[in-house]
Amino acid sequence: MLKAVVVGAGLAGLAAARQLVADGHEVVVLEARHRVGGRVEGMTLEDGTPLELGGQWIGEGHDRMRALVAELGLTTFRTYNDEGRLTLELLGRRTTMAAHKGAVPTLSPFALADLAQGLRRFERLARRTDLERPWATPDAARLDGQTFETWVRRNLRTRAGRAYFRIACEAVWATETADVSLLHALFYAHSNADLETLLAVDRGAQQDRVVGGSVRIAEAMAAELGERVVLGSPVRRIVQTADGVRVETRAGEVHAADHVIVTLPPTLAGRLEYDPVLPSWRDQLTQRVPAGSVIKAFAVYPEPFWRARGLNGQVASDVGPVKVVFDNSPPTPGPGVLMGFFEGAAARTWARRTPDERRAALVACLVRSFGPDAAEPVGYYERDWMAEEFTRGCYGAHFGPGVWTAYGEALRAPIGRIHWAGAECAPRWNGYMEGAVRSGEDVAREVGR
Repeated sequence: MLKAVVVGAGLAGLAAARQLVADGHEVVVLEARHRVGGRVEGMTLEDGTPLELGGQWIGEGHDRMRALVAELGLTTFRTYNDEGRLTLELLGRRTTMAAHKGAVPTLSPFALADLAQGLRRFERLARRTDLERPWATPDAARLDGQTFETWVRRNLRTRAGRAYFRIACEAVWATETADVSLLHALFYAHSNADLETLLAVDRGAQQDRVVGGSVRIAEAMAAELGERVVLGSPVRRIVQTADGVRVETRAGEVHAADHVIVTLPPTLAGRLEYDPVLPSWRDQLTQRVPAGSVIKAFAVYPEPFWRARGLNGQVASDVGPVKVVFDNSPPTPGPGVLMGFFEGAAARTWARRTPDERRAALVACLVRSFGPDAAEPVGYYERDWMAEEFTRGCYGAHFGPGVWTAYGEALRAPIGRIHWAGAECAPRWNGYMEGAVRSGEDVAREVGR
């Protein structure tokens, strides 16, 4: 009998299966989609240019991802950053500024002092969070009993200072500050070093990309696993018996194993059928950790024209609907690609519009930052992750007020022979590809003992 059935062929599921096979066990990986990668997805333009429709960055401190890239024979390159200045649009004023880590926006002395003290307070609280057991953080009930927005209003006195944290929330969690528990914001920042690292490119979370696209990592792991990866096989039901588990697919196939590792985001894991039913505390958790709201959109140009003007293609804005933009061009000479996110409330609003309307909105934002040369892209592409049947939102799950303290212990704890893994389950580098791979490998080692 199989040692484990792995549900989901994203990075966590593939990493778990790869670890189990390396330890001498047999597995099967059941993937609902007709591709591997989960929230990592790629496409190729007619001229061979890769676009990364999903997760793409390897950041500072993502050591396991760097090792994995090397193991698989892949390479990375730096996100275009230091060669130019980023565009900042805040409170009706547009400026450019250096893009290195630690750079501060051009604000009035009072606003700068307000932002600085707010960042210090936030980081001081974040460093106190317990990464393994966030609900055991000192004063956890008070921190978890308020939203991030409540904290922003109480601790920032200027419009600029508040706008900074709100833009940061949309960029990191693809949701609004009113949706996120303060404890979760603190935990997540500490899990990923600090808030500055989360937002930075140079020595930050957006530092490097994989040549050819991050989906090549998933494809290479799947190739190693061979026929153990079964595509187009959505799981419907998980049955625990006295001596193992049975995993049933929608097509009626049944796979028996000693254990099952579920790597779906919590909200999707809660939609599977379980026999016996999940304990109430685990099921209640899955009802309370929604995914973020994001549409990732690309405008393709004959060349990266902004670089000749001393700009690095990055934008941070409080206007929107696209508030964050990056240069997503390939590392070799070729077309210029500007990538922007519809996030949070903007994503939920613009998801109801047509692709042509979203294209026009993205282009309008790019023209505002880069001038008339941005008005006529030769191509537009997008991925609405909220509309994906087997994802239903990105980048990851966020915890609202009260969830960590009431249900946090249920996040990673096995239910009998059912184990949970994924980016949301990672104590370190939570929400990133690094966290997903670490989580998958850690759970596989537990199962393989």
